[in-house]
Amino acid sequence: MQKYLINTVGLDAKTASFVMTVALIAYMFMQPAFGALSDKIGRRQMMTLFGVLSAAGTIPFLEGLRLVTSPYVAFGMILLALAVLSFYTSISGLVKAELFPASVRALGVGLPYALANAVFGGSAEYVALSLKASGSGSHFSWYVTAMCAIAVIASLAMPKTGKAGSSRF
Repeated sequence: MQKYLINTVGLDAKTASFVMTVALIAYMFMQPAFGALSDKIGRRQMMTLFGVLSAAGTIPFLEGLRLVTSPYVAFGMILLALAVLSFYTSISGLVKAELFPASVRALGVGLPYALANAVFGGSAEYVALSLKASGSGSHFSWYVTAMCAIAVIASLAMPKTGKAGSSRF
């Protein structure tokens, strides 16, 4: 996001760094609140909310942010996006642990995590820069939206876990 603020939005590096530092500090404090929310509504619902909100919001967010000139507006928009992201990040470790029995948990969590990060996380910057270089930079938001739509499908397919979702806990 810092690179996006500098390269696409046009903020200077110092301002972009400050905006992101403050936003990430606020994001850190969001995690316990969203974790507590998952205890009330369930992990599956949190994952579904993340997927739906991120799939619906990625294109408006990136297109809107591209037009921002104020670092304060950029900060507010980024904070809102981080709140949506918190539906996932606050519980991701728990969800993965709750999906697998202890005997296969390391393999069940580690292998898909490593593969997904290598394929999607490792290629995201390359995809974004390649699209931008070809004059189709706005298509990257569609790529991200497609990944978020896959998250919706995955969250709807996963079993309910945690206190709100299962009698196991």
